[in-house]
Amino acid sequence: MQPLVSVIIPTFNCESYIAETINSVLNQDYPSIELIIIDDGSTDKTRHIISDYKDKLKLITQNNSGVCVARNRGIKEAAGQFICLMDHDDYWFPDKISRQVAEFMAHPEIGIVYSSFTLWKSNSDGTFASPDTFGNQLVNDEIDNYYSGWIYHLLLLDSWVLTSTAMIRAEVFDECGDFDENLPYSEDWDLWLRVARKYPFLKLHRSTTLYRQHPGQGNRKIRPIDYRTTLLINAKKKWGLCSPNGNCLTNWQFRKQLAKYHFEFGLHHLIANDHKIAIRSFLKAWFTFPVNLKYLAYIPISSLGWRPSY
Repeated sequence: MQPLVSVIIPTFNCESYIAETINSVLNQDYPSIELIIIDDGSTDKTRHIISDYKDKLKLITQNNSGVCVARNRGIKEAAGQFICLMDHDDYWFPDKISRQVAEFMAHPEIGIVYSSFTLWKSNSDGTFASPDTFGNQLVNDEIDNYYSGWIYHLLLLDSWVLTSTAMIRAEVFDECGDFDENLPYSEDWDLWLRVARKYPFLKLHRSTTLYRQHPGQGNRKIRPIDYRTTLLINAKKKWGLCSPNGNCLTNWQFRKQLAKYHFEFGLHHLIANDHKIAIRSFLKAWFTFPVNLKYLAYIPISSLGWRPSY
């Protein structure tokens, strides 16, 4: 008997894309799937569209509480041995689940199997190309060994795991906790860091997922707090720069990347005409990695009111 896979989709006001996302789950070539959708207080036609699928999925509704609350609700409801957390506007290729389950069966020590993804950009008129038009650029299905295994130290450089590509053993949440509901951003990165202290990961070369790009994405919102750098600084304080198997980042590597994130945060605020936060972030970037004088140069020109265009 094949293990049950629980697919959890939190959604909020996604009437334009939710049907395509649901269909990509229902069209998987793996038969043992339960689909749970948490509608997080949608006010458009999203809930009506989901209801049309009737008993093909389980719909849970709640007042708008944020993606972390919705995901955690789905995790509590899930009965599967493996859990997938899919964003409401992405798309899966039909063999996504079967490929990942096969890797879990072959590698019982792994906590998360994830993969490459394909950017799904809109046309000039705002429409998206049919998923059928995407060919797999990487024909083989080999394991990406560099981003597999104990990757905590690599996750201190970037959040390499796109949430929609990941499949997670259900017991991982018991061991490592679920999503931090106090985080409005980088909540997935926070989870991956915690899991990476306890479990090795496995990455598949070939893409499983179309990652839709559009203006409403949460990662395009300019926020008053730099959650990325706060997360990484706290991780270093708690766990250091080494993975459990002894592979490490150098302090130079960590500080260089941290400074880059400080600078990017400042640049976004400079574009938004928030010079106070921008200057503070440029200073943090320079203090973190003073070798790069570009960070220092941005401070006086920001003080004069200059800002770049998109």
